[in-house]
Amino acid sequence: MPSKGAYAHVKRLMYADSGAWNALMKKLTHSLVNYCLAQVEAGCQAIQLFDSWAGCLSPNDYREYVLPHTKAVIDGVKHAAPVINFATGNPALLPLLREGGGDVIGLDWRVDLRDGWKTVGHDVAVQGNLDPITLLTDIPTIRRRALEILAAAEHRPGHIFNLGHGILPEVPPEHAKALVEIVHELGAK
Repeated sequence: MPSKGAYAHVKRLMYADSGAWNALMKKLTHSLVNYCLAQVEAGCQAIQLFDSWAGCLSPNDYREYVLPHTKAVIDGVKHAAPVINFATGNPALLPLLREGGGDVIGLDWRVDLRDGWKTVGHDVAVQGNLDPITLLTDIPTIRRRALEILAAAEHRPGHIFNLGHGILPEVPPEHAKALVEIVHELGAK
């Protein structure tokens, strides 16, 4: 029996009834575009498409079942605000993320920043990619790991320092604050 993390029910629908899948995705795409545009109208300055389940997909499945809908969302909002296209858990999808569009491609912590940026092309910005668990360590470790990410960016314009996924609830707030201060300090050098 597949684990819950494998998205068995979703993938079963995707494989078994592509008509229902595409109808559902078109409704979600339409709703998401409208929601994002309303967010921009309310003052949002950038949109991040955060695809947290893509890591369970093969490149072929992503291309067939997800990419057209991701591209439709990005195409629907890119005129209103910059778009960050982020999918977690599968470095093999990076060329497809680039194909899907966006002003910035997000890289999670499982991707080497240099390799990921080379894969998507240096003509697009990247965001990432510190392992969120780093913030559960100590300040010297946080500093060392942040420096590694900044060094990998090689002072190239277009790098947005960020965690390679969301912040964990148990992260001490002083560690998150320290990371921001460290990145400001080291990034200015």
